[in-house]
Amino acid sequence: MKTKTCVRATVALIVLFIVSIASSAQEKRKVIIDQDAAGPAGTDQQSMMLLIQSPQTEVLGITVVTGDQWLTEEVAHTLRMLEIIGRTDIPVMRGAEYPLVRTKEETEAMELRYGSFTWLGAWTPKFYHAARELGKMPEGMPTTKASDEDAVHFLLRMVHKYPHQITIYAGGPMTNLAIAISIDPEFPSLAKELVFMGASLSPQTVDPEFVNTPRREFNLWFDPEASHIVLRAPWKKIVCTPVDVSVKTRMTTALIDKVKSGTSPAAQYIGKYTQLYGAFNYLWDELAAAAWLDPTLITKSEKRYMDISIDRGPGYGDTLTWSDQDKPKQEMQAVEVQVDLDTERFYKLFVDLLKAPTPKAHDAPNN
Repeated sequence: MKTKTCVRATVALIVLFIVSIASSAQEKRKVIIDQDAAGPAGTDQQSMMLLIQSPQTEVLGITVVTGDQWLTEEVAHTLRMLEIIGRTDIPVMRGAEYPLVRTKEETEAMELRYGSFTWLGAWTPKFYHAARELGKMPEGMPTTKASDEDAVHFLLRMVHKYPHQITIYAGGPMTNLAIAISIDPEFPSLAKELVFMGASLSPQTVDPEFVNTPRREFNLWFDPEASHIVLRAPWKKIVCTPVDVSVKTRMTTALIDKVKSGTSPAAQYIGKYTQLYGAFNYLWDELAAAAWLDPTLITKSEKRYMDISIDRGPGYGDTLTWSDQDKPKQEMQAVEVQVDLDTERFYKLFVDLLKAPTPKAHDAPNN
C-alpha cells in the first residue's frame, strides 16, 4: 500500500513539474523587434540583446529597417550578433531600405534653408556610403543569412498567427510598420501593443541635437509619413520612451566594465565592441526595452496624444503632442509617455541581463 502511495505521489509530482514547465513556456511574452539595427554594439544592438537575454520573452523575429545605418549593414550586424551570442534560431527579416517619402537630396536642400541636422543616420556625411555596401564589420562577417521572407509579411503573418499576443517593439524609423498597416489595416488591432523609442517633447539637455530643435527626434523624423500613419492607427496600447527620459541615462566606462566582467557571450560582445562617443552614451533604446520588461522602472508617465508633422517646412518631422482638452477633432490615439525612471534599478537590470547565461533557443517561430 505504501509503495502504491509513493508511486502515486511520484507521478503527481512529475505531472506537476510538466504542467509547471508548460505553463512557464506559455507565459513567455511574445515580442517582435522592429529595429534600425546599427552595430556592432551600440543602442540598437544592445536593446535587442536585453530582450533576447530575458528569460521572460519569446523573440519571434527581428525586422530590420534603414535608420542609424543602411539596411544591408544593419542586417549583417544583427546576424553576426546572433551568431556570437548563440541565438541564430531567431529569424532576421529585411525591411524597408528607404523612407516612404523623404529623400536624402530633399533633406540636404532643407538644410540649406533651415540649418543643418545633427544626426542623419545612414545619410550622415562622415559615415555615408552607398546603400548596398557594408561599412566596417569589426566583429566579422556573418555566415548565417537573413530569412527569405520580408519584414512586412512576417509582421502580418505573426499577428494573424498569434492575435492579441504580440508586442511590437520599435526602436527605429516606423517604415516597416506603416507599410504593414497599409497592406493590412487590421495589423495594429491584432497586435497586443506598440512599444517604441522615439519622440521628443521638451528634453532637459545641452545635447546640440535638441537645444535648438527640442521636438526633432531621429526615429520619428527620418520617415515622418510612416510615423504619422503608425501613430494614428488603432493600437490597443501605445507606450513611448521619448528623448526626455532617455537623456537621464548614461552608458559610461564604469557601466561597461560591470557588464564585461561577466563571462556570457553577450557580456563579452558588449565589452569588446561598445564605443563611447564622449564621456558617455545615452541608453536610448535600451531603456525602452528594459521598461517593457519591467514597467516598474518607470516612476512617472503621462498620457498624451501624439502625431508627427508632415508639413514641408522647418518643422517637418517634429513631434506634435496634445492633452485630452486640446487634441484635434480627428480621431487620435492615447500614448503613455514615460517621464522619469529609477536609474539605478535600470542600470542593475541592464548589467544583470547582459551578464546572464544565454537563454535556450526556442523552436524557430517562422516554420
